[in-house]
Amino acid sequence: MFAPYNADTDIFFEDIRMWDMGYNLVGGIDEAGRGPLAGPVVAACVILPKKMLPDGILDKNNNIRDSKRLSPSQRERLYNIIMSSSVGVGIGRAGPEQIDEINILNATRIAMEQAIENCTCKPDCLLIDAVNLQSFPVPQYSITKGDIRSLAIAAASIIAKVTRDREMMEWALKYPEYGFDRHMGYGTRQHIERIQKFGLSPIHRRTFCKRIISGDSR
Repeated sequence: MFAPYNADTDIFFEDIRMWDMGYNLVGGIDEAGRGPLAGPVVAACVILPKKMLPDGILDKNNNIRDSKRLSPSQRERLYNIIMSSSVGVGIGRAGPEQIDEINILNATRIAMEQAIENCTCKPDCLLIDAVNLQSFPVPQYSITKGDIRSLAIAAASIIAKVTRDREMMEWALKYPEYGFDRHMGYGTRQHIERIQKFGLSPIHRRTFCKRIISGDSR
């Protein structure tokens, strides 16, 4: 389920630079759910085996496939591989009330910090997708578009996305009128229409829905 990294044929990834610098436990961190109108933001920290690639995380051109570049079934398959064969995995979460209270960026940082703290093996350096964390005494690198430049960040994006989608499917059973199982809380036309018809559920982010409930959904 994991294949060796081939330095002769595979393109360069940020993880390789960290391994070549002497780090062995490179923690990739990413989140899912910063933009939706409802539900939590979920973060994951993943430590992959050194110079090993999860089967299916690269496309035929050796480009990284993060969660956005995979179908739901492909994400589920890779989720199982990453969860069962990685050196360490941790998951963190910040709910809608927390997002409303401290804003989405700070809530994302809290979810990421939880993911690191919950990781089953502690990283000796961190690769983070476009966010800076100040509370951990290990070298860390914030990488723009990290989910297409780092294998560990891409793996974390898959874990975070599948974890969040599964939670939203559970919320869909409790609040079927909103169709969370179809849009996962994102601001689709159908979702906005349901908010306007039924009002806000307990898992909606009030600060994200102000224009909708005031009648201005532009």
